[in-house]
Amino acid sequence: MKLLLTGASGFIGTHIGATLTAAGHEVMVATRSAGLDFNQLREPADWQPHLTGIEAVINCVGIIAERHDQSFTTLHYHAPAALFRACVEVGVTRVIQISALGADERASTPYQTSKKAADDVLRRLPLDWFVLRPSLVYGPGGKSTALFRRLASLPVIPLVDRGQQMIQPVHVDDLVAAVLTCLTTQLTCQTIDVVGPNAITFADWIQQLRRQNGKPLATIVSVPYSLARLVAPLAHYLIPLLTADNLRMLQQGNTADVQPLVNLLGSLPRAVP
Repeated sequence: MKLLLTGASGFIGTHIGATLTAAGHEVMVATRSAGLDFNQLREPADWQPHLTGIEAVINCVGIIAERHDQSFTTLHYHAPAALFRACVEVGVTRVIQISALGADERASTPYQTSKKAADDVLRRLPLDWFVLRPSLVYGPGGKSTALFRRLASLPVIPLVDRGQQMIQPVHVDDLVAAVLTCLTTQLTCQTIDVVGPNAITFADWIQQLRRQNGKPLATIVSVPYSLARLVAPLAHYLIPLLTADNLRMLQQGNTADVQPLVNLLGSLPRAVP
C-alpha cells in the first residue's frame, strides 16, 4: 500500500515507519524536515496535494508540552481535522489516528481535549477509521522512557504521592502491531485503548526499570502533589515533560481494559519485563 505517515520522525512514528517499510509498504512521510509544517496545513485544501495516490493515512503527530510555535490546538486538532476532511474529499478511505488514553469524556487538560476534538471529527466522517488511544508507550528511542530510566538510576527517588498512581505501560511494538492490523482488518470504525496486560503503580514501574539495569530497589521519597504542582512551572525549564497538566494526568491514572486490544491483535500484548 501507499501510505501517508505524519509524525514520522517521532518515537512512535519512527517505529511505525520502519515496520511498514520492512513489510513492503510505500511510506510517504509528512514531517517538517520533509517540508510539511502542520502550522501551515490547517485546511483540507492544504492537504489535498499530498494525498495523491495515497491508500491510507496514519496520523502520529503529538506533543506532550507546548513550546514556541507548537500548540496543542494546531498540532492535535486543526491540522489533523483538516487532513481527515481532505481524505473524504479525495477518496482516501482508511485513516488511523494515534490519540491518547484519557482523550475521552473525562478529558480535562489541553493535551487530552485537543486529541479528543480531532478524534471526534474523525468519528463523524464517512471513513474506515480507527482511533488508537495508547497508554504510556515504552521502548527503544522513547524520550519518556529515557527520562524514566534516568530517574530510576537515582539511589533515592522523589515521586509524587509515593508514585502510587496506576499506569498500564504498553510496548511500542504492540502499538505498531495494532496499526498494521488496522490497515487490513474489515472491522473498521473502532476506538481502541492500547494498553499493556496489567496495571501497575508508577513506583513499581520505576523500580522495574532499576531491576532491568541490575540495580536493587531504591528508596522512594514522597513529594506531595500540591508541592509538585507549585514547582512544576520552574522545573519545566529543566525537564520539559514536567508540567502541571502532565502531573494532573499522572495523578488521574492511566489504565483501561486490555480486552479490545487483545481482540484486535489476537493475543495479549507483552507484559512489562
